Amino acid sequence: MFTQSLNAAILASESTGGMATQTQALLVGGGIFLLFMLMLLITMSYSNVGNRHQVKPEPEDTHRTHTNKHGHH
Repeated sequence: MFTQSLNAAILASESTGGMATQTQALLVGGGIFLLFMLMLLITMSYSNVGNRHQVKPEPEDTHRTHTNKHGHH
């Protein structure tokens, strides 16, 4: 869908003598750069969620009968 709208914008600008190809390339590249920066910001905001609270020790479960020792190490 994005490529169809991009192709339509390219055809419209070429038929009317619109902006130069270099200008259009800078706008598309800048838009993609801003999109990736936004995704980076979202990713970094989620990476700090685990540091908000102190880690509490897990209470001992007396009903646990099977330990997690399967001989993998």
